Amino acid sequence: CGPLSDAFGRRPAALSFFAIYVAGSLVAAFAPDMVWLVVGRGLQGIGVAAGPAISRAIVRDQFTGQASARILNLIGTMLAIGPALAPTVGGAILVTFGWHPIFFVMVAYGILVVLLLAFAVPETNHRPDPAQARPARVFANYRTLVLDRGFMRMSLLIGFTLGGIYTLAAILPFVLIETIGLTPTQFGFAMICQTGAFMFGTIVAGRMMKKIDAVRLIPVGLGCTLVAACGVIVVPQLVPHAFLGVMGPVAVWAFGVALLLPGSTTVGLAGFPTMAGSAAALMGFMQIGGGFVGSLVASIFSDPAVALMLVVPGMASIALVCFVLLRPRHGTVERAVSPGMVDEGDLEIATDPAGLVGAAGDEIETHIFRKSA
Repeated sequence: CGPLSDAFGRRPAALSFFAIYVAGSLVAAFAPDMVWLVVGRGLQGIGVAAGPAISRAIVRDQFTGQASARILNLIGTMLAIGPALAPTVGGAILVTFGWHPIFFVMVAYGILVVLLLAFAVPETNHRPDPAQARPARVFANYRTLVLDRGFMRMSLLIGFTLGGIYTLAAILPFVLIETIGLTPTQFGFAMICQTGAFMFGTIVAGRMMKKIDAVRLIPVGLGCTLVAACGVIVVPQLVPHAFLGVMGPVAVWAFGVALLLPGSTTVGLAGFPTMAGSAAALMGFMQIGGGFVGSLVASIFSDPAVALMLVVPGMASIALVCFVLLRPRHGTVERAVSPGMVDEGDLEIATDPAGLVGAAGDEIETHIFRKSA
C-alpha cells in the first residue's frame, strides 16, 4: 500500500485497502466454514495494513520535526486505546449475540472509515507519481531505504522494541494463565497494565516534547526497555509466580516504547518526502516482522517462562546494537528543527533544494538537522 499511496495519492490507496477490509469482514461474517473464515480474516489483514503505513505517510506529508513527533504521539495514544477496548467489547458481543455480530461491527467500522476518508480527509500527497508503482521503481526505492543507515537504524529500533510488544502478546497468555494461574477473564484485565503503561508513556512523552526534542527521548525509551529486559530475568527469580513479577517489567517496556516511538518514526521518515508511503510501509513491515520473528523464536521453547526470560532481553539487546552501530555519520546530531528554531549560523542549508533529490537519508540529515558544536 505504501508505494501505491506514493503513486496515486494517500486517499485512493487508503480507500481501496479499507474497501478490501470491509469485504473481508463481510466474508468472515457470513463464513459457512473455517476455510472461508480464514479467507475473510486474511482479506481483513491485507486491508487494515494501510492504516499504520498511510497514516504515518500523511503525517510526513504535512509535518516535520517536533510537530510530526507530537502528531505521531497522538496516533500512538489512539493505537493503545483500540487494543485496550477491543477484547472487552468483543467479549461482550460474543457472550450476548454470538461471534457473527463481531464481524458486522467490523463492517460498520470499516464503512465509517471509508466515509471519513472519502469526505473528511484531504489529499496530502500533492505530487503523486504513477511511476512509483512500477516494479523497478518499487525495488529501487526499497533498496534505497534498506541501504540508508538513518532509516534502518530507526526502523530496526522500532522493529525490536514495538515488535517486542507483539512478541509479549504471544508469550504472556501462556505465562499468566499456565504459570501464574489467571483465568482467561482475569488475563484480559491483566493486559490493562501493558496498555495503561503505554498510554501513560504517550502522555509523558507529549508533555516532555513541549520542552525537549522528541529525538532526545529515544535513548530514554530504549533505556527503559533495557531495564525491563533485565527485569524479566531478575524479578521473577526474586518473586516467583507473582503477577507483578511478570507485568511490572512488561509495563516498563511498554512505557519505554511509547517514549521512543514518536522521535524514531519522525527521524526515520525525515529524509524521504517523495516516497514517504514506501518508507512508512517498510517501517511497518519491520515492526510486524520483529514481532513475528520474536514469536517464532519463543515458540521453540517448551516453557513460556523461559521464552520470556530469553527472547525479550534478546530483542532489547539487538535494538541496542542497531541503535549504536548505525549511528549517523558526519558528526551530526539528530535534532529536529522547527521554523521558529532556525538560526542560519547553526544550519547548513542547501542552496539548491533540487540537489537533494535522490540523496540518502544521511545526506539530507546533514542539511536539515542542527550540527554539533
